[in-house]
Amino acid sequence: MSDAPVVDVRNGDCRELIAAMPSDSVDAIVTDPPYELGFMGKGWDASGVAYDVTLWSECLRVLKPGGHLLAFGGTRTFHRMACAIEDAGFEIRDSIYWLYSSGFPKSHNVSKGIDKAAGALAHESKGFTVAGRTDKNLPNPKVKGYVPPEPATDAAKQWRGWGTALKPAHEPIVLARKPLNGTVADNVKRYGVGALNIDGTRVLTDDRFGGGPRGKSGFAAGYDSDGWTAGSDKGRWPANVITDGTTEAEWVRYFFCPKASNGERNAGLDALPATFAPTMNNGIGGKEHDPETATAKQNTHPTVKPLALMRYLVRLVTPPGGTVLEPFAGSGTTLAAAILEGFNAIGCELTEDYLPIIAGRVQWAQQQRANKTESLFPE
Repeated sequence: MSDAPVVDVRNGDCRELIAAMPSDSVDAIVTDPPYELGFMGKGWDASGVAYDVTLWSECLRVLKPGGHLLAFGGTRTFHRMACAIEDAGFEIRDSIYWLYSSGFPKSHNVSKGIDKAAGALAHESKGFTVAGRTDKNLPNPKVKGYVPPEPATDAAKQWRGWGTALKPAHEPIVLARKPLNGTVADNVKRYGVGALNIDGTRVLTDDRFGGGPRGKSGFAAGYDSDGWTAGSDKGRWPANVITDGTTEAEWVRYFFCPKASNGERNAGLDALPATFAPTMNNGIGGKEHDPETATAKQNTHPTVKPLALMRYLVRLVTPPGGTVLEPFAGSGTTLAAAILEGFNAIGCELTEDYLPIIAGRVQWAQQQRANKTESLFPE
């Protein structure tokens, strides 16, 4: 196998860190920026950095001509980030949608709100469940979803069943490109970027990359003696939809990728203390876990992307031996994915608390690659 990928993790504001980097120095940018929703009161998710044209202008500068940018966004705020990316000089090439069925609706119960305003809050002694968890003090069996209390007032009864939000079931990803220098052919020959790795991301019914329903999953290429394979001419053309494989039709036609398991999140973090921390899919409205019903974890970052998803994305836009930049390293998933795919990586992270998590996951990925580990997604 070729030399181990080089990973450079930098602590600080990504705008300042990227401004210090040389122009035309990275091959791809794959990033999971803040969605600017103020999630769980986190300051980093309400700074406006994802809308900052200056940030994306610096990203454009350090990308080689024809280099691609993949940036996640929230469904409510995606448009503002996409406009900032375009205003910085990128060409918007497409949008990819990661579909999943495990999202939790964060909706206001209108009926309950009416009762509360009237001073007649419905009695909840019958209990209610959230995300399949039953009130531990009540005998009710577990029920999937949320069972609201009975309305108390006539007005509340009239508005029973009304809410304010849909269940989240997808996350959009901007696919953008730095303008080419000449034709695609000229640009690819000169800079090594400008095109997408179609064959390397064709969708196969292959279980090498984590499995799915009946073990079906994966994309076409795997390791060879140098840690890279160009791919296969068999398999489905990669689509701008990625699913969690809920139905057979989905995992046959599209790349399959469920959300990250606890085992995957915590891989390589045994040396860190386990704590109870809220995540996207646990707790009620972002409140802390109940330790009796929650699982302690070393990876306390609330928005961890799946390794399989990030491996697929970095492979799609990065040439062999290339360097991936992640301006928002978070818990290090993009960096770990780059390592497993044989790419060098540069990660910027503002929050010091996440640096030990990044370090542990990066070291774990390097070990998996060195050992040519096939099973990369522990339960």
